[in-house]
Amino acid sequence: MIQPVQLISRTLVDEVAARAAASARRRMNFNFHSSLDENPHRLLNILWRDTYITPHRHSNPPKCETFLILEGAAKVVLFHDDGTPDSVHHLSAPSRGDVWGIDLAPALWHTIVAVSECAVCFEVKPGPWEATTDKDFAPWAPRENAEGWKEYLAWLHTL
Repeated sequence: MIQPVQLISRTLVDEVAARAAASARRRMNFNFHSSLDENPHRLLNILWRDTYITPHRHSNPPKCETFLILEGAAKVVLFHDDGTPDSVHHLSAPSRGDVWGIDLAPALWHTIVAVSECAVCFEVKPGPWEATTDKDFAPWAPRENAEGWKEYLAWLHTL
């Protein structure tokens, strides 16, 4: 059931950040949508600096994606089809900088990397979510927890 009002509060962010810090993946979502079938999906995505999100795209079905930084700083790296970086977009909370968010068209290879120790993102993308079609993972990048992911993340931090 859709909640009539949900607040994004200091308490909520602190609770989700603590769960993210304690998780093996070093990130955590908090969904505002009530089911995976709901459209659109709205969520907090809290990332610690040492989390790795495999570069991916949302192409089948094509889905756009929006990130807005509420606290901390992150960068979104876009890639060419061969895995070379196309562009790097530095995002930060309004108190820290002039670029707060990014809206990505469907089918762009991308990843998001926390630049600050912890980055709090508000994310929106179309639903529904289907595990088999949500993402195409980049064939040229290591998958999460696969050999080489730590080195790849270190390289992303240099961009």
